[in-house]
Amino acid sequence: MRAELGEDVFAAWLKCLELESLTGKDACLSVPTKFLKSWIVSHYADKLLPMLAAEFPTIKRISLVIRSSARPALALAVPASSGSPPGRAAAALAPAPTASQAAAAPPVAKRPAFAQPDDETLAGSPLDRRLTFANFLVGASNQLAHAQALRIAHAAPGEALLYNPLYVHASVGLGKTHLLQAIAHAAASERRRVVYLTAERFMYGFVSALKAQTALAFKEKLRAIDILVIDDIQFLQGKSIQQEFCHTLNALIDSGRQIVTAADRPAGDLESLDERVRSRLAGGLSVEIGALDDELRVKILEARIAAAKAIHPGFDVPAPVVTYVASVIRTNGRDLDGAVNRLLAHASLNSTPISVETAEGAIRDLVRTPEPKRVKIEDIQKLVATHFNVSRADILSSRRTASVVRPRMVAMFLSKVLTPRSLPEIGRRFGGRDHTTVLHAVRKIAGLVASDPALSEEIELLKRMLLE
Repeated sequence: MRAELGEDVFAAWLKCLELESLTGKDACLSVPTKFLKSWIVSHYADKLLPMLAAEFPTIKRISLVIRSSARPALALAVPASSGSPPGRAAAALAPAPTASQAAAAPPVAKRPAFAQPDDETLAGSPLDRRLTFANFLVGASNQLAHAQALRIAHAAPGEALLYNPLYVHASVGLGKTHLLQAIAHAAASERRRVVYLTAERFMYGFVSALKAQTALAFKEKLRAIDILVIDDIQFLQGKSIQQEFCHTLNALIDSGRQIVTAADRPAGDLESLDERVRSRLAGGLSVEIGALDDELRVKILEARIAAAKAIHPGFDVPAPVVTYVASVIRTNGRDLDGAVNRLLAHASLNSTPISVETAEGAIRDLVRTPEPKRVKIEDIQKLVATHFNVSRADILSSRRTASVVRPRMVAMFLSKVLTPRSLPEIGRRFGGRDHTTVLHAVRKIAGLVASDPALSEEIELLKRMLLE
């Protein structure tokens, strides 16, 4: 398999595959996670069976199991004291059945190369056991999101849903995934049926169900849960998948089931998503997790340092160093984690106390200049409308009076200059206009700016106001 697929593919998907047992016509293989199992079943089943059969001519079927839950009929667990690795039962070859046992056994139905239990038709993405409410640090920027997440996670059975869906959006590294996984952990601990999925895992599950002709079972299982948690919804692609996701949202909301989703920007800005999906997501409660404030950054650093000190007792970071690091790393929690790792590595290597000067050198490449403000087309439309004393509805309308045409063209020009949106995208945001209309407006205003100093000053003023 390595020779056929290449080292990278083999290392990513097949290196962890292990032979658990051989019994008669059956071979039992194991992998560490459900996701790997699903992927191997979908992509490599037709290759593995003939290869195993070439080595063991009696093998006619392969079953694939998760190593932590290998089937007793195929693997015999031995006590941990015998030296088996922690967290995994040691496997031994099961004895072959006697002739009388084989005759008495019921006939075995014909199965596919890999047998996949029905209860894995919908397998959630793996949860990180560290991402719980107990480890989530609360500050002014995430207080509302945390409060709503707690309310959902601990809601009593049958309690009326106040906000559904809950939509959390934030930039990278600000705690969206932590909060969503904390909901899943807490709800599961109270025996509620909860599924946590990334958008990628949802797409993979739906496509796999279509290929296996089990799409109906996939939909039914998805709609029978209490809480559906989907992360990184901005990556949801494909018209049919988005339609199915929209149907699922409608079915769960209509039946009083809770939905929690997260993305890196507001629902209205997810232009790759179908309008109906965006409308559904925006119809509940949309909560933004803002940038980490000074106090929260210090709390995060202190928590990370305490965790590192529990493993490395000699690791100590003075308060002035914590304050310094929190003041220069203002981006996200992951960079703060990286800073603590750098300080720990420096302390371990040099065996010297950490000072502000040594910290400055250790984290230099993590200190970033602030990114320019991301301007939204809606903000441009509102500001231009106010500046020219018209309404935003006028700018989006089909009116062609001079008092409306000029502001509309200025807004289109600024949208092209200050945002990464394409001409067709800008046109859709301006009442569904064609991209050629936007191009004409951009060229017209660019020409006027070059020849009209008064308009040029107005444009510069609007730019500064939008970028402040």
